[in-house]
Amino acid sequence: MNDLFSLVGQTAVITGAAGLLGRQHCLALASAGANVIVADLDGAACAAIAAELSTDSLGVVLDVTEPASIGAMMELVGERYGRIHILVNNAAINDMFENPEAATEQSKLENYPLELWQRLLNVNVTGVFLCAQAVGRQMAQQGGGSIINIASTYGLVAPDQALYRRPDGSQPFYKSPAYPTTKGAVIALTRYLAAYWGEAGVRVNSLSPGGVENGQEPYFVAQYAARTPLKRMACPDDYHGALLFLASRASAYMTGANLVVDGGWTAW
Repeated sequence: MNDLFSLVGQTAVITGAAGLLGRQHCLALASAGANVIVADLDGAACAAIAAELSTDSLGVVLDVTEPASIGAMMELVGERYGRIHILVNNAAINDMFENPEAATEQSKLENYPLELWQRLLNVNVTGVFLCAQAVGRQMAQQGGGSIINIASTYGLVAPDQALYRRPDGSQPFYKSPAYPTTKGAVIALTRYLAAYWGEAGVRVNSLSPGGVENGQEPYFVAQYAARTPLKRMACPDDYHGALLFLASRASAYMTGANLVVDGGWTAW
């Protein structure tokens, strides 16, 4: 059983690796023996994370929206490790409103800025496409590999806007249409890539995590927990097992699937 989950001798690229879940993805794969390419815009943060891992890992500056940046990363990885066995498309952004006082109105569907819509599509969808295109091409030529696209429960169900409402009834912001749209697109792209590269031995699956507790307002944590069958938000390391499963031979006959790990959020 240990051999089934072992990643010893394999190389994994994780995009958006300097974020909360990105760091956890790095830890999970390194713990199974993978050499991890810690890739994100913040080179110093990536280098620091790579230095903490137990395997021969490397921090790399990567902009997932720029083909030249992806190409440079792949060239660097090729020179040092030879090939890429695992790609975790984790890089993504959420809405950031410059003026919190205006967030309520700006985040409404009727007022949502086109600039924000296009920005999220560019990173969350085009970034996944570009990385999968480049790395998947190489995997297909090599005869195999595992691509894991990080989606979301909001790629499956619509946001409950009441979840973000304060106890006094005020709404600080609305979950915008862009993030759920991009995550739904990631799941659809996952199925496409799985069908396209199946004969080449490249497996492509998505992982849809639920919300992670990370310093949110207590009322939000309580409301999220109440809406979840397991009655809590996720801990940052709750996705280690699922990610390792998708990356390893333990899921050798699995492709085109969306693995939902959400404490039951989408069960009702």
